[in-house]
Amino acid sequence: MPEFQRSFRRSRFTLTPVAFVAIALLPFALHAQGAPEMDPPLVLKSSPLLQEQIPQAMRDQMPTFFSGDHTLGRPDLDTVIEGNAVMRKGDMVVKADRVEYYQPDDLLKARGNVHINSAGNIYEGPTLQLKVDAFEGFFDQPRYQILKNGAYGEASRADFIDDKRVVLHNATYSTCRRQPGPDWLPDWILKATSISIDTEEEVGVADGAVLRFKDVPIMAFPAMDFPLSEKRKSGFLPPTIGLDSTNGAELTVPYYWNIAPNRDATLFPTVMSKRGVDFGGEFRYLEPDYRGTLRANYMPDDKLRDSSRWGYAFTHTGTIDSGLSGVGKLGLNLNLNRVSDDNYWTDFTQTSSTLTQRLLSNDATLSWARGNFSTSVRTLKWQTIQSISSPIVPPYDRLPQLTARYARYDLPGGLDASVDGDYTEFSADRSLTLQPNAKRAFVLGQISRPWVAPGWFLTPKVQLHATRYTFDEALVNGATTADRTVPTFSLDSGLIFERDASFWGKALRQTLEPRAFYVRTPYRNQSNLPIYDTGANDFNFATVFTENAFSGNDRISDSNLLTLGLTTRFLEPDTGAELARFGIAQRLRFADQNVTLPGGTPVSDRLSDVLVGAQLNWDPRWSFDSTVQYNPKTGRSERSTVGGRWNPGNYRVISANYRYQRGTSEQIDIGWQWPLSAPWGDAEPSAGRWYSVGRMNYSMQDRKMVDAVLGFEYDAGCWLGRVVLSRTQTSTSTASQKIAFQLEFVGFTRLGVGTNPLSVLKENIPRYQYLREQISTPSRFSQYD
Repeated sequence: MPEFQRSFRRSRFTLTPVAFVAIALLPFALHAQGAPEMDPPLVLKSSPLLQEQIPQAMRDQMPTFFSGDHTLGRPDLDTVIEGNAVMRKGDMVVKADRVEYYQPDDLLKARGNVHINSAGNIYEGPTLQLKVDAFEGFFDQPRYQILKNGAYGEASRADFIDDKRVVLHNATYSTCRRQPGPDWLPDWILKATSISIDTEEEVGVADGAVLRFKDVPIMAFPAMDFPLSEKRKSGFLPPTIGLDSTNGAELTVPYYWNIAPNRDATLFPTVMSKRGVDFGGEFRYLEPDYRGTLRANYMPDDKLRDSSRWGYAFTHTGTIDSGLSGVGKLGLNLNLNRVSDDNYWTDFTQTSSTLTQRLLSNDATLSWARGNFSTSVRTLKWQTIQSISSPIVPPYDRLPQLTARYARYDLPGGLDASVDGDYTEFSADRSLTLQPNAKRAFVLGQISRPWVAPGWFLTPKVQLHATRYTFDEALVNGATTADRTVPTFSLDSGLIFERDASFWGKALRQTLEPRAFYVRTPYRNQSNLPIYDTGANDFNFATVFTENAFSGNDRISDSNLLTLGLTTRFLEPDTGAELARFGIAQRLRFADQNVTLPGGTPVSDRLSDVLVGAQLNWDPRWSFDSTVQYNPKTGRSERSTVGGRWNPGNYRVISANYRYQRGTSEQIDIGWQWPLSAPWGDAEPSAGRWYSVGRMNYSMQDRKMVDAVLGFEYDAGCWLGRVVLSRTQTSTSTASQKIAFQLEFVGFTRLGVGTNPLSVLKENIPRYQYLREQISTPSRFSQYD
């Protein structure tokens, strides 16, 4: 199903302070040199002769041209042309052995090898009668071709209603290209009592229709409609047949409902032989001030569980007009997810990636901002999906959470200051969390003075964290409240050097950017404070230059450390695009870090592990990204992530990732889409071509496949076939397997949400491309006579 909005990939454009100042001074330099004023650019004038659609009023005023071997006629009455007869008017051409035109009635009669081209739509047959300006008439025994989707067919008669609408009687319809020979039969063909073609609405309607594949009838419809282009259109989407290790045989027949230009819905009921019928659907809406998606599934009677099963996922983002001039608009964000029972995530692994997780959020946020002040109120409640074999501790609900922020970046003396406040009531099942619920008020005030100049920056900052807890039950020490106040001082500094460089014959601009970050936070004993929303920060380039070693507000780490880093980047001088980046960073600790999470030990290493990272985008066809956490004491890497992608052309992509964490996990992730029988330089779809698609996630530590998707697609030109085998790990010892089959008739059925296995391929394979996806609208000039 087409997206509401086309997504664009943004290229990264980076300017150093030196480059920024140079660009800012460029207009002054041109003025000083007395640069001449530029003439306005030349603009091509559009011609009505090249219009895709000629307005009716303009068409009526266009002249009519006749040509042929022999011409007879009476002025203002009739014209008769015999032998290679041709009549042209606007975007219409009629060719025949004999053409008769009666001017008072605007009536044209053509006989013998009649060929008519109307704005790219072609009809051929023995006899034509047509009122030219109204484009009203009939064609006996025509063969036809529709421009929008390249469809072919035959009929006993074609009745032209106007230049946009035609009714074909006893007609056939197929997008399979006609092959020479008397016994040719298209791979798929629609036969109907009548087919109405509307090129303005880009839709066809068939009555008494039978769809045949390989000359075998597979579906019959008393009445049905189908799209003539990629334009959104209500109708059935390609059905899917599958075999699931848990659900048995499955059949899904999706239906797409184009409600309005900014609203649509997809219904995808699925019949499962072992369970019953799962009624699934998705509704989407888009307005200027808000958008959202609702997806829901309901199975009234699950034979395996002997109960009804359901799940829903709802997202909404937008603004609400309060109607008060002093308030204005409020921001509203909803993310609601819920399922009927704890077994849902293992029983319906293909339902939705949102509903097959074990932590389902029900999150609602109302926000407001005006000038330097912003505030929000949030409620967050979790549904925790428990498993007997691997229970998890549920996170805390926030009912409610109130936040406020006031920030100024224009204070005297170049100072920046901000105050952040947070009040949250945490609640959870105490039998599982083993600690009291609490109300926590947190305030963070900070002031800094940035100095930024071409080639360097220096930013000292002072922070003050103040926190108060009120518990619903006493702690171990008997206290029902707790307070904490912690100051922090940090100093961030860096230099930026640039030089012109050349590598492999390519002119580049190289930067060298050393950075030093010092932070000092005194020790405050926080061991008695419970943990509600806090965890240890990951050790990476995004967190190594931050003040606190923890995320959340329950722990403020004591720190006396200096972080040193060095980055070099290679940029294209003309565009600023980053082609390569290399970085290294390490922390020097001057005192032990004594604040830890429960069960943790103080950090006493004076030198942290070394972070080494590299990103390469030297050629648009491939990319590389790697981060290694290296322990200099042991001489081994503690954690590594290495990934790359090779994309030499359309429908050719291979991606691979290696993730390693010592003593915890080691995995290899490979994804691909690749033609199996295609010349290397041929990047376009071709009839008779097989494609291999898949993604595999293998655990080297456990020596087993975790998740896998493996499939094959066949492009026959006018139809596509695909088979996909998927394996999803549902627990440490069990997995769900499914094989799905799908048949798609090009130009007749369309792609859509809810259609497996296409959704499985798109979600799992990076940069997967749909086969036979129409990118540009066909032009009438491609069928010009």
